[in-house]
Amino acid sequence: MDNYPVRDDITASQHRAWARIAGPGTWWSGAERVAIAAEARHAADCALCAARREALSPRAVAGEHEHLGALSAPAVEAVHAIRTDPGRLTRDWHDSVLADGMSVERYVELAGVVVTVVMVDSFHLALGRPAPDLPKPVAGRPSEHRPAGARVAHHWVPTLAPDDVTAADPDLYAGGRGANIHRALSLVPAEVIGFFDLGEAHYLDVPKIRHGAPLERAIDRAQIELLAGRVSALNQCVY
Repeated sequence: MDNYPVRDDITASQHRAWARIAGPGTWWSGAERVAIAAEARHAADCALCAARREALSPRAVAGEHEHLGALSAPAVEAVHAIRTDPGRLTRDWHDSVLADGMSVERYVELAGVVVTVVMVDSFHLALGRPAPDLPKPVAGRPSEHRPAGARVAHHWVPTLAPDDVTAADPDLYAGGRGANIHRALSLVPAEVIGFFDLGEAHYLDVPKIRHGAPLERAIDRAQIELLAGRVSALNQCVY
């Protein structure tokens, strides 16, 4: 189980990710964020989710999720659907989650927590290691910072274009061009920063992607992209 050396930057990024999940976010408390993370793991064994994955349309299968009881019904639905069948999410599904009482800001942050847990857990699964224990919640109030320039453009949710970032917003693009994949979580800038802090350690940082900088990796760029493409296809990622 421990025969695979892991780069220090990957380990450090996962520790930072767990610290972010534990603390108060922008719209959820630390306890709520840890509950979202726990529900994301629990969703993998949900019978309703399994039945929906086998159905021609996931919305054709009614029922109640097997859940841990810590989150509201729309939050449970969002966590389970994002975790177990993300390739078939639709605009109507998204709108129904919001209609059931979840704010769009909380939805975006929830998605950020779920994908963080999936990334860390998938890494450990690939190495044959148990998933790490979830962190203990840290007390504190969410910041409730909503970027003034966020608006609905090409996504289902409001996003923040680089030109609309103000001095009140964190530097969520760090000099980048704000590609769609960076803008997806930008209604909650902290989730963009956190996701790419983790993602770049496990994949490549943006300058190396764009400019072909030398890589400190055991495999070359072509092998990296082959693996990335295959994983994307298996996960129905059409980006």
